[in-house]
Amino acid sequence: MYDLDTRQRALDLLRQGVTNRVVAQQLDVPRGTVGWWRHEDRKRRGEPFERTHDCPRCAPRPFDRRAYAYLLGLYLGDGHIVSKTKQHHLSIYCGDAWPGLVDEAEEAMRKVMATPSTGRRQKTGCVEVKSYTRHWTCLFPQHGPGRKHERPIVLEPWQQEIVDTYPWELIRGLIHSDGCRVTNWTTQFVGGQSKRYAYPRYFFTNKSEDILKICSDTLTAVGVEWKITRKFGDPFNISVAKRASVALMDTHIGPKY
Repeated sequence: MYDLDTRQRALDLLRQGVTNRVVAQQLDVPRGTVGWWRHEDRKRRGEPFERTHDCPRCAPRPFDRRAYAYLLGLYLGDGHIVSKTKQHHLSIYCGDAWPGLVDEAEEAMRKVMATPSTGRRQKTGCVEVKSYTRHWTCLFPQHGPGRKHERPIVLEPWQQEIVDTYPWELIRGLIHSDGCRVTNWTTQFVGGQSKRYAYPRYFFTNKSEDILKICSDTLTAVGVEWKITRKFGDPFNISVAKRASVALMDTHIGPKY
């Protein structure tokens, strides 16, 4: 369907590093056809295939560290990585009640690595936001077999440096994933009458003591007072209830949306 001149022009562009998508647009050729031409050209020249990626750990390059700090918080809270022979993706689970969180999660993935494709999968009560590449394991070395609370979770020095630079973004990610802002109330007798008082507070809930410590250490670093609540004797919640600390959290985080 296409003459040799068109095919050769496509191969010249591909050999210069132009992506399949751009070549297809420039020459008005289906993307699948361009991909086949590239495959045949590589095979003929004996060139090994290497999937295109923009992993900042494998090919050191500047990347959006602020977005990474937020994405790290999402991953530590409600994220996981599938890394199998033919399946590699990062998944972040976001509640249906917060469509803005779904958009932010996908945007953060694209800011950190723009090349991998992303997608959304509707599940009962939540949306699974995915980004497909094996290189997410490079950026989240905490990945491993089993659940996070059943294995050590320790930040690498380069991750800690990013968290130290953008602590509020990590906290936002943690609260947006496994946390919440709620309004509690209590009653007190004043002048013989019962009065109701409402006050906001933040919670972060996670079974991993290591992740709870990452959260509490970061809160301390930004001047937020917190306390641990326990469930069956084990650390379970980080609670922020002091008025000044809640106000500070409201300035940088606020409710999910």
